[in-house]
Amino acid sequence: QVQLVESGGGLVQTGGSLRLSCAASGRAFSTYAMGWFRQAPGKERIFVAAINRSGADGYYADSVKGRFTISIDNAKNTVYLQMNSLKPEDTAVYYCNAVESYEHKWWPVNDLWGQGTQVTVSS
Repeated sequence: QVQLVESGGGLVQTGGSLRLSCAASGRAFSTYAMGWFRQAPGKERIFVAAINRSGADGYYADSVKGRFTISIDNAKNTVYLQMNSLKPEDTAVYYCNAVESYEHKWWPVNDLWGQGTQVTVSS
């Protein structure tokens, strides 16, 4: 089981940047890849980015490719999401979770989510 604490969200203008952090604890952190998801008001939670345990490979949703970068610090049990060139459509609550790949998509390994961190991008 993994415990997750997201932070780093805030209010920024279009074109701005934020760096999200996810502090993870639990055995699963060292077993699974890690990913970020986001949920906009009135919409389902969707995949944003994932990274394997070694940190060598990042995977991104098309909507954020080239603007967001996921990274991992195994010594600190922390996953980061650097978000640049932010757009109003990036506004959402961002969550992290352990993930696994299935049928060329990334899925959370459980339904245990942290509180998330709010990102709001003003136009």
